[in-house]
Amino acid sequence: MPELPEVETTRRSIEPALLHRTIANVTVGRDRLLRRQPIPADFRGRVKGSRVSEVGRLGKFLMIRLNNDMTLVIHLGMSGKMQIRSTDADIDKHTQLILRTDDRQEIRFVDPRTFGFFVALDPDEMAEIILPTLGHDALNDLPSSRQLLDLFRSITPIKAILLDQRKIAGIGNIYADEALFRAKIHPEAPGDALSLEQVKALRQAIKTTLQEALKWGGSSLDDLAYLLPDGRTGDFTKRLAAYGRTDEPCIRCRTPIRHIVLRQRSTHFCPTCQT
Repeated sequence: MPELPEVETTRRSIEPALLHRTIANVTVGRDRLLRRQPIPADFRGRVKGSRVSEVGRLGKFLMIRLNNDMTLVIHLGMSGKMQIRSTDADIDKHTQLILRTDDRQEIRFVDPRTFGFFVALDPDEMAEIILPTLGHDALNDLPSSRQLLDLFRSITPIKAILLDQRKIAGIGNIYADEALFRAKIHPEAPGDALSLEQVKALRQAIKTTLQEALKWGGSSLDDLAYLLPDGRTGDFTKRLAAYGRTDEPCIRCRTPIRHIVLRQRSTHFCPTCQT
């Protein structure tokens, strides 16, 4: 957490406050936030005074492009969330970074568990540090079914393949379970055992799952680690068919949803529908 729908919802929420604004000041609350910056001391100078030309996303990363040829890359980690506040608003004790814009709004990054990070990179650094770790974006650049058939060609369980960000960027534990449920594919099925028809069904399931999750603002779990920038919860949680529903009846066949640990990841599926 957060996964693609949560990050994209965040992107859409903060875009109006950042796009074409100048970042007048940068406040970093904890140096750990800059641990991925090649030279941490460079961060403020690369960001402060720059103008935001694009608020983008690739997989689970926010990509804020600046007019000085830098890209501000943000990963929300396990518990990170963005807030849009006025300069006189109370500051949450877990605030790790504040971007103040030229219209005196503040974009605040709140992260109790401190797994998130910010990094400002030039094009060469982006090509070396970030882009090699990310494959096709699951929402905007999902490969064709035949391309996916080749991408899945491995004895690795299909769920583990879906979680490999180097192949498809953005799908995490929640949406892998949900997409596989929709496609009626067992999470332990080897990738190279899938037929073209199954891959077509999975491709459509990925698209549908992500689009519906976006419609409802993503998923906020019981720990409320993810909230929208305005403080609302993501309501797709109420519509989950597999993830987190251990022993509850399958919405299709009423068989209890089963829980296993697959490659150290909690996994939920219907043993009757998903074969």
